[in-house]
Amino acid sequence: MVTARTFRNRANKQQTRIYARVMRREPTDCEKKFWYQVRDRRLGGHKFKRQVPIGSYIADFVCIDRKVIVELDGGQHADRIAYDVKRDSLLNEKGFRVIRILNVDFLENPDGVMEMLLNALDAAPSP
Repeated sequence: MVTARTFRNRANKQQTRIYARVMRREPTDCEKKFWYQVRDRRLGGHKFKRQVPIGSYIADFVCIDRKVIVELDGGQHADRIAYDVKRDSLLNEKGFRVIRILNVDFLENPDGVMEMLLNALDAAPSP
């Protein structure tokens, strides 16, 4: 039986997918630079997707094979710590490891961030 709740869930999922598409079309400068570094399996052969809906959240970058999510955080995240903790907890329950990288850290030291990320990906167990 289809309930009103089912329709709300479908509508929410559809809205999340639409918003993810918009975010892929309009990335921030930092997201553009990060995507250039990881697209086409450029980072150790690991495949990444960007702006991926997972539950009611949209993950910035996801390596599905290693169940690793990379979040590039701007200054607004300093005011949203409780939200990020709740979000990370839900994503961890789904089996993902969340790595948060500050935009400024990536922009100032992209090679160091990529090396740290590659080490984390290689250490992550393959599902």
